[in-house]
Amino acid sequence: MPQTRPDPIVSCAWLAERLDAPDIRPVDATWFMPSDPRDAKALFAERRIPGAVFFDVDEIADTTSPLPHMLPSPEKFASRMRKLGVGDGAQVVVYDSQGLFSAARVWWTFRAMGHEDVVVLDGGLPEWERGAFPIENGPPQKRMERHFTARVRSDLVRDLGDMRRITEHKTSPVLDARPGDRFRGEAPEPRPGLRSGHMPNSISVPSGSLVGADGKLKSHEELKRIFDAAGVDTRQQAVCSCGSGVTASIIALALARLGRWDAAVYDGSWAEWGAQQDTPVLTGA
Repeated sequence: MPQTRPDPIVSCAWLAERLDAPDIRPVDATWFMPSDPRDAKALFAERRIPGAVFFDVDEIADTTSPLPHMLPSPEKFASRMRKLGVGDGAQVVVYDSQGLFSAARVWWTFRAMGHEDVVVLDGGLPEWERGAFPIENGPPQKRMERHFTARVRSDLVRDLGDMRRITEHKTSPVLDARPGDRFRGEAPEPRPGLRSGHMPNSISVPSGSLVGADGKLKSHEELKRIFDAAGVDTRQQAVCSCGSGVTASIIALALARLGRWDAAVYDGSWAEWGAQQDTPVLTGA
């Protein structure tokens, strides 16, 4: 059921007023597609929101899996958060350098690990810089280690077996965040070896349609119109998918803005489904 909770997005002005608070933890979640030559960690070292720590999406993951940036074990996640100085009781404010892209994935990851006190910075680092808020340069400060408790929220995560049952029996709406031409099978997948198309009984909701040109998540009213136009019944718990579980989290974030905080993410997404030989793949609208 929809839940009455604060908005999952906070403004740059909101963060600036609280930046020195001991319980606020800005987290830079910048991640680029494999084809993008930019180095997220180098950009963080060059300029960041004061006091921010860097969340390495590809390393704070199950690095034993052949699939990209799958959720880590709770033990590994807790260890990495402890070293970053992100502890129990911290209010995590996630942002990225693209406005809104990979920050949503890290927002979902914290929630999947049982940490609900996490929000996304509206417009990310570009909006912070447009507002002329302070920027930190030079070597990042090392934070004191804090205890972090991780407990996996299995209700927010779906795996391949789940998706086989869901797509066959239509038990939940499956929302695909990839661009429309990839959903329809008209464009090749950026990762080699994957079939083109989409899962049966899935609905195309490109993540780019949910984010404005300014890198901000669209308003409640705009998001509701987009989901309605796509034929999404927001009264049901949805499962979000994409290429590798990153932009799927933008759909989950948008649904949280609409009061649906229970949207799950198919962690393996198309990187897993499209690589199987026995999973059904459809093309066209």
